[in-house]
Amino acid sequence: MKARILLVEDDQYIGAATKKRLEEAGYDVVHSIDGQAAWEQFQLRTFDICLLDVVMPKKDGLALAEQIRRVNDHVPILFLTSKNEKEDRIKGLRTGADDYISKPFSMQELILRIEVFLKRTRGTNPDKVNIFHIGRLTFDYEDLRLYNESGEISISLTQKEAELLLYLCNNPNKTLKREDILANVWGKDDYFLGRSMDVFITKLRKHFKSDPHIKLETLHGVGFRFNVPMK
Repeated sequence: MKARILLVEDDQYIGAATKKRLEEAGYDVVHSIDGQAAWEQFQLRTFDICLLDVVMPKKDGLALAEQIRRVNDHVPILFLTSKNEKEDRIKGLRTGADDYISKPFSMQELILRIEVFLKRTRGTNPDKVNIFHIGRLTFDYEDLRLYNESGEISISLTQKEAELLLYLCNNPNKTLKREDILANVWGKDDYFLGRSMDVFITKLRKHFKSDPHIKLETLHGVGFRFNVPMK
């Protein structure tokens, strides 16, 4: 089945050209020219990934991303932005976006980015262990959930939180360099994505508050260490 993409771009020429190229690459693309129309489409259909322009009429990309995240923690969100201000990019990542690509971008790069996210969200290697017992919590990567000792669902994770936690669980009690985490979880070592990583580290720490045995330690100038009793 074709992956369905929500493309939100108010420039009709760029939107139409991008839609055409993505459809030629084998995707099912729904194109909206403003944030409000995109939100209406999102409520009507299921999407595998959302590509959002930032500056749009009626509802901008930041507001749309926040609205999407309130109802869906899992769908990947990629910002298409011509903004060069670093704080604007950081603000976008803080809304729950998974990544951004700066305009003008090559279609080859965009398609490669899309494929990275789809591989992560559409399937995992059945030979790999994707359930981890960390302290009093159980982490199910495929289900994007953290369970407490009684087996009740305690926390629903976003896709990016789950990917970061998966990397930590595969590397417990080790010194992990910032650049290595970024390369393995985000695909590149980038200043803006580094700021995004810090946001997700803070979110994970909040999830671990119920178990004092789990420590996500900051190693200043180096990176982090995931101190946890693994079973």
